Amino acid sequence: MLFLAGCGQIPESQRQAGQPVDLLAPGAVQYAQNSGDESDILSDEDAEAIYGSSTPVESDDPLELLNRFVFAFNEALDVILIRPMAVTYRDLFPDPVKDSVRNFLRHLRSPVIFANDLLQGNPDRASDTAARFFINTAFGLGFFDPASELGHPYHDEDFGQTMATYGAGEGAYIVLPVLGPSSLRDTGGRVVDMFFDPLTYLLDGDAAMQESIVRAGVKGLDYRSRNIENFDEIMEDSVDPYARFRSLWRQNRQYEIENRDNKVEGLN
Repeated sequence: MLFLAGCGQIPESQRQAGQPVDLLAPGAVQYAQNSGDESDILSDEDAEAIYGSSTPVESDDPLELLNRFVFAFNEALDVILIRPMAVTYRDLFPDPVKDSVRNFLRHLRSPVIFANDLLQGNPDRASDTAARFFINTAFGLGFFDPASELGHPYHDEDFGQTMATYGAGEGAYIVLPVLGPSSLRDTGGRVVDMFFDPLTYLLDGDAAMQESIVRAGVKGLDYRSRNIENFDEIMEDSVDPYARFRSLWRQNRQYEIENRDNKVEGLN
């Protein structure tokens, strides 16, 4: 349910091609104001991080007018409903409970991640995913994460990333209602991932749809609750949150495709 974001003030040592950037680092707003990415051209830093070149690259956003309308709708929904729910969730439940919820959601996604690991030709990451599933099932019922302590850290994969590894382009940038940023490639990937999920077949049509909606809602609520102050600062001080968010989503998505470690969690 992510649909808000911003940018990080990038240290000079990280403003090099291919260097991961902590996009939610302190001082994010100052970089947003100085970067000048308020048009249809990526900033030099964004282009360099994504494409390995400092040459500005035209962004593919033919649906910008519609996207901005949906972005504004999502922002209003966040102010009215989602942010208050996230604050309540964060304050009401202790950290161990919230961590268990996130662990269980990640556990349910293991078959989808495993399938995409294999399709991407990455047996080592597939092995980690399988090990995590069996260890966390046996010793934590999915609510705890002993696998990470045993050397099998969590990672995420989806079919949009899989298509990108085979050379599929992003296509048009899309802002989906409630679900937030995506692209033609990644929206199609969401549909394919449903067929990798065993719950799609174990539950009947209506129950499977309800389970999917509830899971996505809880995942979005958990993520929003962990980034309340970060998002508040970004939305208040960014000159053009839509343009900055679009640029940073693309940058973060490239990190995910390349399996870099220092990405902003859930920005996809």
